[in-house]
Amino acid sequence: MTSSRTALITGGLSGLGAAAATRLRAEGLTVLTLDVAEGADLRADVSDAAAVRAAAAQAGPVDILVNSAGIVGPNAPLWEIPPPEWDRVFAVNVRGTFNTCQAFVPHMRAQGWGRVVNLASIAGKDGNPQMSPYSASKAAVIALTKSLGKELATSGVLVNAVAPAVIDTPMNAATDPAALAHITGLIPMKRTGRPEEVAELIAWLTSDRVSFSTGAVYDISGGRATY
Repeated sequence: MTSSRTALITGGLSGLGAAAATRLRAEGLTVLTLDVAEGADLRADVSDAAAVRAAAAQAGPVDILVNSAGIVGPNAPLWEIPPPEWDRVFAVNVRGTFNTCQAFVPHMRAQGWGRVVNLASIAGKDGNPQMSPYSASKAAVIALTKSLGKELATSGVLVNAVAPAVIDTPMNAATDPAALAHITGLIPMKRTGRPEEVAELIAWLTSDRVSFSTGAVYDISGGRATY
């Protein structure tokens, strides 16, 4: 891998984003974090297109984009979910991914090399009960990844998604314990995943080591994934 490359990781201060940042720095990359939290290299809400464009202008050329910013949203039956909460999940998880891809992919296309990794979820394939906004939003991220991967297939820019099962991250600490127990129980390995395990897959997908894969979804699920 060329050490002069720059990676930008949304949601890069916690959970999978922070683990990916640590792993990519170990590869010799320059890593910029974009987050709403204090301490990020770039502060922006990914759902705000103007803020993302401003962050992109501040960041300069980026070779690798990892879209890790995301929220779980409400844990409730679909018929009890307030529409504004549904909209907020889609704003962050889906429109946020759209906004960052729009902002950072043009440079990758122009230089003929780039890597985009979108964090989806097994929930986007299976649909977790009591988590319809999150599940539906992650299904949208999967479809977005497939479309963009095809659009860029001959450009040198590869776009892939990672679909984890439940991982031991701060985001899941706020998930309803009953829902968390249910989705952990679906994992044949009978444990949650570790952030560094997901980061290892992200490191491969952002490297020259992957060359004939785009628009694909890589499960990291302890055996839960069935298709």
